[in-house]
Amino acid sequence: MKVVALVSGGKDSCFNILHCLANGHDLVALANLRPKDHHVQELDSFMFQTVGHDALQFYEECVGVPMYRGDITGTSKNQQLDYRRTEQDEIEDLFLLLKTVKDKHPEVDAVSVGAILSSYQRTRVEDVCNRLGLTSLAFLWQRDQLELMTEMVESAMDARLIKVAAVGLNESHLGKSLKEVYSTLLRLNQRFEVHICGEGGEFESLVLDAPFFVKKLEIVEAESIVSNDQVAYLKPIVKVVEKVESDGEFHSVHESGVDWSKFLPKRSGILRPKFKEIYDALDGNVKPSPVMELNSLQFTSDVPQCITTVSNKLFISNLKSSKSTVEEQAVDVFIQLNTILEKHSIDTSHIQHSTLLIKSMSNFAKINSIYVQSFTQPLPPSRVCVQTVLPSHCELQLSVVALLDASKKTGLHVQGRSYWAPANIGPYSQTVIDENLTASLSGQIPLIPASMDLSKESGLFNAVLSLQHYDNVKEVVGCTNQLSAVSFIKDQCLVSAVTKTWEEYSDLYSEVTPHNSLIIVQVEELPRGADTEWGGLAYKKMTSLYDDDESDDEYDSKVSVVDMLNIQQSVYKGNNGEIVSNLAFTQMELEQFEFSLDCHYTVYTTPDLVKSLPGNVSIDIIPVLSVWNYLGQRKAYGVVVRC
Repeated sequence: MKVVALVSGGKDSCFNILHCLANGHDLVALANLRPKDHHVQELDSFMFQTVGHDALQFYEECVGVPMYRGDITGTSKNQQLDYRRTEQDEIEDLFLLLKTVKDKHPEVDAVSVGAILSSYQRTRVEDVCNRLGLTSLAFLWQRDQLELMTEMVESAMDARLIKVAAVGLNESHLGKSLKEVYSTLLRLNQRFEVHICGEGGEFESLVLDAPFFVKKLEIVEAESIVSNDQVAYLKPIVKVVEKVESDGEFHSVHESGVDWSKFLPKRSGILRPKFKEIYDALDGNVKPSPVMELNSLQFTSDVPQCITTVSNKLFISNLKSSKSTVEEQAVDVFIQLNTILEKHSIDTSHIQHSTLLIKSMSNFAKINSIYVQSFTQPLPPSRVCVQTVLPSHCELQLSVVALLDASKKTGLHVQGRSYWAPANIGPYSQTVIDENLTASLSGQIPLIPASMDLSKESGLFNAVLSLQHYDNVKEVVGCTNQLSAVSFIKDQCLVSAVTKTWEEYSDLYSEVTPHNSLIIVQVEELPRGADTEWGGLAYKKMTSLYDDDESDDEYDSKVSVVDMLNIQQSVYKGNNGEIVSNLAFTQMELEQFEFSLDCHYTVYTTPDLVKSLPGNVSIDIIPVLSVWNYLGQRKAYGVVVRC
């Protein structure tokens, strides 16, 4: 990609440029926002570093690409986590700056941004990128801070502290390199939990040199300024100097064939240590599962539309259309959806999760172009989308879970590329979290996050990789307690790989991941031609000062709904009495099960067995080719109960 790099002069923005180059992207331009009054150094901005901005006038000469600068005229007017366009906000200054770059360099299609942990910064850059048709490249996003700072210290980047604002840091640390203050930062991190990368505003830096600088900066003189609140910053005067042999190897960004990765530590691989441990334990020890004959794929019963309210959620299930074309069916389905939502005095912004079933992935683009029109606000629903068998002349089926009260809805919608997990460029979030702190999780497939290419490794590796993506999302939002997991596979031979991967994973996280919370289903096709996809529900445990006896009584009554069979099953209590249960039934076991009007059911089964499901309860029917329980035993039905 052709990249414009947002630079503040700090270590993060410059180090991310190095990662962009190492990932094969081309640096075309630099962009920076500074205070409207150029004499001001420290600006009260939630978004932009301005200390040391005078030095950035020399970056164009040092790096050898054009520098575009704009003034910060707005304020942090919109302080919501999920940003939407707000007049007189400083983010609109960023939009104008990047629009100028785009106008001057139409080939630019990506933006380098050095965000590490700040979703506030990330969501704002992504909003601007979406409006301008650009891709955010944030390779430092969610990196371990100690590991990242160690890499920066060991790199050929010369970054100096120009502002300090933390206990243990003072005027004496100004002007020192990262290497010189590294041990101090380690000590402060251990004693006072100071963010070692300065993510809490503990310090800011100015990069004087980097491997992609063809010239470097040198501090000629500097004035230290200490404010009354013990914040100190440096006002440096710098000059551009030629680089010499002792500065080490460097290259121009215009050179071809440069291996920029040599300036970065060699990555151990795409798998995190714990998931590498899972893969290594299973590699060579998992045999392909035997392929069994499929049940009939002919529907012997209709899939009825269901609408019901359970607790604080509205379940709208099995929306279909009898219109002629794919586009007409998609439009009609969303007309139906909006009509139902309006009757309940809510809109699509209340939807937490959607399950989109399509007859052919070849029609995905057509359907998605209509889908996206309903979700234009920040934090769209999480989504699972698969190709599976549907009734005759039915091109798609949609089911959603909507929150009757969305005032406490939170979640995560990362649209930039990183090493963390795949970007969700489309109209769906990685996760959406309701007031009970229950997270609906989008399906994760084995994409390589930095490139968004599909992994070409073995089925086992891909099962582990996609589960890592799923786990990364849970970890970032703190919803690590597993309620229900569904693994979608394309081929039956992957059942063993999935069950063994889940067994190792649940053993590793045994306190929060019950082994029997998994259902495995086979479908016809997964997005991007993937072989495995993981989705599900998880939650973050609430802490209370008081015992809620009423909630416990409610829990006991709800458990009785699903605790009817003498079979191994899962019944999990979420927050505020919410119950989720994963069940896997044979045909005979289903006949013994009593469905309750007080619950909602998601049922995975083959088309010929739909007829055995009751018609008087709320059921989201997912037609599939085959179903297995967490042990890899073939079943007739996989059921997720929510009440």
